[in-house]
Amino acid sequence: MSSENSQGNGGAEGAPPEQLAFIRESVRRAGTPRAKPRTWRGAALAKELPVARVLVDKGVLHLDRYFDYAVPEELDADAQPGVRVRVRFGAGRHRVREGRREGGGLIDGFLVERLAESDYAGPLAALAQVVSPEPVLSEELLGLARAVADRYAGSLADVLQLAVPPRSARAEQRPSPAPLPPPPAPEAGSWARYENGAAFLAALASGGAPRAVWNALPGPAWSAELARAVAATLASGRGALVVVPDGRTASRVDAELTALLGEGRHALLTADAGPEKRYRQWLAVRRGSVRAVVGTRAAMFAPVQDLGLVAVWDDGDDSHSEQHAPQPHTRDVLLLRAAQDKCAFLLGGWSCTVEAAQLVESGWARPLVAVREQVRAAAPLVRTVGDQDLARDEAARAARLPSLAWQVVRDGLRLGPVLVQVPRRGYVPRMACAQCRAPARCRHCAGPLEARDAGAPRCGWCGREEGSWHCPECGGFRLRAQVVGARRTAEELGRAFPAVPVRTSGREHVLDTVPGAPALVVSTPGAEPVAEGGYAAALLLDGWAMLGRPDLRAGEDALRRWIAASALVRPQGDGGTVVVVAEPTLRPVQALVRWDPVGHAVRELAERAELGFPPVSRMAAVSGSPEVVTEFLQMVELPPEAEVLGPVPLPVTPLAASRSRRAGAPPAGEQWVRGLVRVPPGRGSALAAALKAAQAARMARGSGVAVWVRIDPPDIG
Repeated sequence: MSSENSQGNGGAEGAPPEQLAFIRESVRRAGTPRAKPRTWRGAALAKELPVARVLVDKGVLHLDRYFDYAVPEELDADAQPGVRVRVRFGAGRHRVREGRREGGGLIDGFLVERLAESDYAGPLAALAQVVSPEPVLSEELLGLARAVADRYAGSLADVLQLAVPPRSARAEQRPSPAPLPPPPAPEAGSWARYENGAAFLAALASGGAPRAVWNALPGPAWSAELARAVAATLASGRGALVVVPDGRTASRVDAELTALLGEGRHALLTADAGPEKRYRQWLAVRRGSVRAVVGTRAAMFAPVQDLGLVAVWDDGDDSHSEQHAPQPHTRDVLLLRAAQDKCAFLLGGWSCTVEAAQLVESGWARPLVAVREQVRAAAPLVRTVGDQDLARDEAARAARLPSLAWQVVRDGLRLGPVLVQVPRRGYVPRMACAQCRAPARCRHCAGPLEARDAGAPRCGWCGREEGSWHCPECGGFRLRAQVVGARRTAEELGRAFPAVPVRTSGREHVLDTVPGAPALVVSTPGAEPVAEGGYAAALLLDGWAMLGRPDLRAGEDALRRWIAASALVRPQGDGGTVVVVAEPTLRPVQALVRWDPVGHAVRELAERAELGFPPVSRMAAVSGSPEVVTEFLQMVELPPEAEVLGPVPLPVTPLAASRSRRAGAPPAGEQWVRGLVRVPPGRGSALAAALKAAQAARMARGSGVAVWVRIDPPDIG
């Protein structure tokens, strides 16, 4: 368009010269053909490395591979490996225009690498957008995610959803602080209580990579000992990563690290921080500003630079098992990181899992324990109440607590708070006939009757109220508590000790700490608050409820929960006493009395080796409807050594629990089955690859019925 034509436009006759110049420049730019963003039709490609290899965020197994895209010249500078991108995905070969594939929906992804040419012979679509120039996916993190996906028969995209937090533009715009110089090596401190404890700390400070399974002494010193291990690693100029089960535990380690090292040397990665703050802290770790991380489960993927130590506390806790696909476990991910980065490894806890015992038995890690004299000095006195004691006890027949428990509570309240651990929350979670002890069930659906308050019992499955129940076995009309919940226990103790305050800690309200003044603290397992100066005594009620669970880990888990509660009690020399209501002859009870969780784990490991159960063998669970599971097990090409157990029916999920069911659990009211596939040691990778290939084939065919595959399930019945 010429200047004369522009001046002849009636709408611009009276315009000032500056506005006319602006109109001419706008028209001149509009006349030049430009590439349309997100399709880049007609745009020139990058002169160097014009191909971008992208991992699309689809999360389906048959698309678990990289896809090549063309890099427009305008995106050349920002399209670097590790950045987030958006691409067009799903266009067919017929959607090609001017040599460029078009169409498909926009989808997120990660740019993995830049290439000079593509292996794909057809036309490439162009990168639609570089979401952010911030590189968030390093080569080390990508390698770890791929190893986790292969181990758990999952997709790389699903693992990266767990490893890389959602983006916050405001957090990316804020610069991270400059890294601080390495701190001085700490003193051994309370690590001197353990055999080779000081040597372990010295090896970390000198740049070594020791691997240890640490059986911590009871008491509050464990968090300070973890902090010293992190400080020793930082002193060597390397990074450290500590993963704990929950936010309360992370806060304790965070406070110890701050007291030992000061502010700015570590990051706290928990869900309580909120998305923006958590992403900002994650970026500080990714950029190298912070070299140490303490966090909960998701922190196992934290991109710590020059990693020198990975540590996990209480690996038997359920919180360490991820519920989103492919459901990795913190312990196994950190084992992969230790092997990948050739760094130190520390697995610690008051108790000891069978997996931890296997690491020591195989020679991969060394034990970090205290001598028996130190254990006896730090542990409380443990007393037991069995079935024979309860039968002879008049108080136990009239009330829930035996005479020994009442006596221990009475004596403990003179010295400080008393902890009462109850396996169930609520009021009276389970009911039974008062005459013949037969479980009370609903007349409509045969579900268990529960008393959630002082009113009439209700069905735990269908929720119907049962006001006129009678026992079908003996005809009785009276109900008794089969398993009493935390609130009912608190009510009974409050009536027995009216002048003593009663506090409860459980799912609805979890206490972090309680004062050292006399009080009754009723808690469910895992929610026990820390008492100032320690508890004077502890009662571990209804031990049979935890030991009687139909699960391979019932004994191990019961011992772990008992020891976790007992470790908060004062030492025996200071009057600390623990009473456990369980059969004294059972192995977990004896291990608690002797305070020997390592010996219990070693014996459990030997029995599982004889039976071929995990962790000696590798196992996978395949769950779904009966027809689908049978079809899947027939089509999968399992290794020759594989052994299929089942399928067997799974318990039907009650309708009342449909909202709280976990990933992979049967839908409410549906009958599912589960088959177990077992292979000997060394064949776990082949099993995972075979199951992943079969799942990918089903998805590629468009099979709409889901089959849940889980490698090394923590609960196998």
